[in-house]
Amino acid sequence: MGNALGCISTEGAREKTSKHELNLPPLLASFKGRAGPLSSLSSSENKKKKAVSFDGQLDEQALAAALLFNHHQRNNGNSLPFPRSQSAVYPSSGSKKHGLTRSSSSRPRSHSESLLTRPDQLVNQDLETNRVVLVHGGGFGAWCWYKTISLLEEAGFKADAVDLTGSGIHYSDTNGIRNLAEYVKPLSDIFYKLGEGDKVILVGHDLGGACISYVMELFPSKIAKAVFIAATMLSSGQSALDIFSQQTGFSDLIRQPQTFIYANGKDNPPTAIVIDKTLLRDSWFNQSSTKDVALASVSMRPIPFAPVVEKLFLSSNNYGSIQRFYIKTRGDCALHVPLQESMIKSNPPTQVFELKGSDHAPFFSKPQALHRILIKISQVPSKDI
Repeated sequence: MGNALGCISTEGAREKTSKHELNLPPLLASFKGRAGPLSSLSSSENKKKKAVSFDGQLDEQALAAALLFNHHQRNNGNSLPFPRSQSAVYPSSGSKKHGLTRSSSSRPRSHSESLLTRPDQLVNQDLETNRVVLVHGGGFGAWCWYKTISLLEEAGFKADAVDLTGSGIHYSDTNGIRNLAEYVKPLSDIFYKLGEGDKVILVGHDLGGACISYVMELFPSKIAKAVFIAATMLSSGQSALDIFSQQTGFSDLIRQPQTFIYANGKDNPPTAIVIDKTLLRDSWFNQSSTKDVALASVSMRPIPFAPVVEKLFLSSNNYGSIQRFYIKTRGDCALHVPLQESMIKSNPPTQVFELKGSDHAPFFSKPQALHRILIKISQVPSKDI
């Protein structure tokens, strides 16, 4: 949720008079600004032009998904246009029955891209695991990973995206979430069901960084690698709120209004954070397509407050035994680069990657570059830390 409380642009924020609004320190403070140069993982302007057809198809899928979701909401959720599992986990196409529609690109791929995405190449490599579990950030849901899932499956991986409690189409009310354990239960359930010796690559975005850290402490033997994408990579004893509050001075933060939900009454702490969707374009998705912004605007839900303020205590024997990788987003107007670098310095990962020209949602704005980094991480040899 790396933008939830404070994704408000200082120029774009408008004063509101709702009785449910409170000037508290936002988790993030977003500022207007354009992203830097294109990703260093992209090779040339010519390749950019060739990639348009691929991204265009994905954009069409995003718009279709947004319309379907909106239709579902108008009908009070009585009929979903797609299957829904009890645990709200979206599996990869291990079987044709549950498989996602494969994306088909008319763009000719370079030799280097082919080596990274051909399933037979991956099968021939001695990967520790080819299963990837994707964890969304605050306000998001499994739906945000649709491009990443398609690309990983084309490369021969098994990619699962999970709806955390009260997120996506998960049935729970966000206001009823009392702690981080309840929030991440659908993710924990995946690990309880893993077979003996099975491992996954665990990927978290935004507030999902705190969520995967919680699970890393519980199931260290079942996680081959952990990847933090513009995420809250906490040090022991920190909460996500501790991280987000570092972004700007306290006085700047309290001047930015943010709406809270007080389901238990105003005399008790907030239960959820409401996202101002009019600010999504400038703060979270400043480099994403209009269709992906449309998808997010009809799909994002309030962010539970309790998991944001809960402090995590992480041990070197469990959390510290897992290889960690951080992916910085250089054009991020929500989780600013200095804050990302501060987390990296305080809690150094195994390796750091960088996505130039990406906003806070690289799965939207730089899906192919993000995919190539995930492939590289999967190929890093395991080692004792």
